[in-house]
Amino acid sequence: MTTTEPVDDLGYDPVAASALIAGDFRDPYPDLAACRAATPIQVGDFMADVPRDPDGPDVFTIYSNELVSQVLRDNHHFSSQVYAEMMGPVMGHSILEMDEPEHRLHRALVSQAFRHKALARWEEELVGLVCDSLIDRFVDAGRVDLVRAYTFPFPVQVIARILGLPREDYPKFQRWSIELISVGWDWDRGVAASNSLRDYFKDVVDQRRREPQDDLISDLVCAGVDGNQLTDEELFAFLRLLLPAGAETTYRSSSSLLFCLLSNPDQLDAVRNDRSLLPQAIEEGIRYEPPLLFIARSAVADVELGGMQIPAGSAIAVCIGAANRDPARFKDPDRFDIFRDAQQHISFGFGPHMCLGMHLARMETRVALNRLLDRLPNLRLDPEADDPHVHGLMFRSPKALPVLFDPA
Repeated sequence: MTTTEPVDDLGYDPVAASALIAGDFRDPYPDLAACRAATPIQVGDFMADVPRDPDGPDVFTIYSNELVSQVLRDNHHFSSQVYAEMMGPVMGHSILEMDEPEHRLHRALVSQAFRHKALARWEEELVGLVCDSLIDRFVDAGRVDLVRAYTFPFPVQVIARILGLPREDYPKFQRWSIELISVGWDWDRGVAASNSLRDYFKDVVDQRRREPQDDLISDLVCAGVDGNQLTDEELFAFLRLLLPAGAETTYRSSSSLLFCLLSNPDQLDAVRNDRSLLPQAIEEGIRYEPPLLFIARSAVADVELGGMQIPAGSAIAVCIGAANRDPARFKDPDRFDIFRDAQQHISFGFGPHMCLGMHLARMETRVALNRLLDRLPNLRLDPEADDPHVHGLMFRSPKALPVLFDPA
C-alpha cells in the first residue's frame, strides 16, 4: 500500500497523533439519538461516566436541532468566552472566544481577507496545484491510503501557501496544528507549539509590515475597519486559530465525505458522472459526519431554554452531531443521501460565530474531490482493507482510507 506517510525526521507521526485526539469511539449516534429522544436538554454531560467537578458550574447538554440553533443564535444569553479558559492559553485572545461587539469588529477585520475574489483566485492558482502535486506521487501505484497521502496533507499545504509561507515549513505547520488542539491531553506540547507559532509568525508579520506581499498575512496586516487594525497579538491569535480551524477540520470533513461516497458506490458513481452534484454531496457529508460533534458555550444570565431554567454561569455543551441527525429537521437522518431535500445543517455553526472559513472549506473539498475523480479511474475501497470506518467523539474522521484505482 502506497502511503507517502508524513512522518518527520524525529519520528513524529501527525496522522497517528490526530487519530489519538479523536479517540476510539466508533459510533456515538445511537447514544446521541437516545439522549435526544429522552430530552432535548440533558442536565449533565453526554458522557455520564465523566466525573463532575463538585465546585464547577452546572452542565447542560443540548441535543435538538431547534434548541442548538437557538443557543448559537443567542449571543446575549450564551457566551463564547468559555473558550478563553479552554483554548486561550494556546490560541491567544482570538475571535473564537469573543462576544459582541468585540467579535463583530474583529470578524470584520479578518473577513476582508476571505473575499469572494480571493477565494476564486486561490481556487484557480493554488488549490488545484496542491491537489495535483499530491496525486502525482501515487497516481501510478493503483492503490493508496487517501488519508495519509491526500486528505491529511492537502489542507495545511493550502493554508500555508495562502499565508505565503515557504514549502519547507509545511511539515512544521501540520505538526503544530495537531499539537495545539491536543493541549487538553498534553499541556506542555500544546503550549510549546503555541510559542513556536508566535515566534515564527512574529518574524513573518514584521517582514510583511515592511514589505507587503500578495498573500493572506499581508492582507491581515493591512486590513482596517473604521480606523481599527489588528495588533500583533491579535494577528498571532488569528493565525494560530487558522491552522487547526482551516486544516484540521477540512481534512476530517473531506476524509469522511470520501468514506461515505466510497461506501455508497451508487452515489459515488452519480457524482463521478455529474459533477454538479458535488456541492450537495459536500453538504450532506458534513451534515452526516461533521468533523466536530460538540462546541461549548456558557450562560451569562439566567435564561429559560426549552422550558428548562438555565442558571447564569452554567456550562453548555452544544451537540452538533445530534442536531444534524434530528428527525424533527431531517427525514431519515441516519442515512447518507446526497439527493435529500436541502435543509441547513449546523456543522459550520450558526448565528454570529458561523464559521468564517466555510466557503474556503467547501471550495477546497470540491476541488480535491474533482481532482481525485478526474485522475483516479474506477476509484473504490480496497476490499481487503481492515475495516475502514469513521471514528471519534469530539473530533471525527476515518483513520485510513485504503483504496484501489486504475493506475495511470
